[in-house]
Amino acid sequence: MNSVASPLVDIDWTVFHPSRPQALRHGLSGHPLLQTGQLVELGKRFRGTRRWFAFNNDAGADADFDHANTLFPCSRSFVDAIRSISDAKAWVLLRHIQADPTYRELVDMVLDSIKPGIEARDPGMFYRAGWIFAASPNTTTPFHIDRDHVVLLQISGSKAIYVWDSDDAYVVSDRARDCFHTSHDLKLVQWREEFRQRAHLFQLQPGTGVYIPQASAHMVETSDEASITISFSYGTHATRRSAMLHVVRDLLYRAGITPPAVGRSRVFDRMAYAFGKAMVAVGGPGSRPPACPSLRRRHAYAVSD
Repeated sequence: MNSVASPLVDIDWTVFHPSRPQALRHGLSGHPLLQTGQLVELGKRFRGTRRWFAFNNDAGADADFDHANTLFPCSRSFVDAIRSISDAKAWVLLRHIQADPTYRELVDMVLDSIKPGIEARDPGMFYRAGWIFAASPNTTTPFHIDRDHVVLLQISGSKAIYVWDSDDAYVVSDRARDCFHTSHDLKLVQWREEFRQRAHLFQLQPGTGVYIPQASAHMVETSDEASITISFSYGTHATRRSAMLHVVRDLLYRAGITPPAVGRSRVFDRMAYAFGKAMVAVGGPGSRPPACPSLRRRHAYAVSD
């Protein structure tokens, strides 16, 4: 791949666009902090926090992602599931690893390495976070969207990841995005099998990965081997603006007004963004969870919400 290539993450910047999914390569597969023993130790340090999330592999693409842990409870302890992920029949997430000082250094090392390329095209990197996923063979990550851009790196095992264009309103409607950014509500983000044919399909092996834009729907299926993946998320001026516009759109819908789609009217977007900033500044809608805390304040790192 081209240019400005990081020794950690190699992105072809000649074709990179913040709103388009893109394959990449990386050199983190052998990193000591991403081996099973160290992940188990991190899991132990996260005991008693909200930084754990797990469910069993009966969950499918159509599962309610936000409540999968209660709908499909994992039969093992989180630590045991990571230690024996090959036969745990589980999907385990370690959230907000940047809360751990050692792993925050890893988050910074990786995002700093790609920051020059990102800033040249999508300035204002902030709200950094890291996420580690361990999944048993034949396990599905349900169909969903995320608040920020994501750089996802495959560490061990293999998986197929389906990623949809960030502006594909057939797969995820503007109304669904409004609700998601306002209240982190995925109820309108509903899986249909026919969506597969509209997706970008990435077959990930160790040393490969994918860039996923903000609110690009995605769904993941592991192969017949266990998988370890790490992702790094971040916001920018553009992602914060987009989220703010969706919060304002949600307000208008609730008032019986149908606004134009985000990006359809520059005049509306400018006015809505100005109104959204003022509304958040005075503690109105969008200023507190379940809306993303990054709307109220440009935190350097993501906060657990």
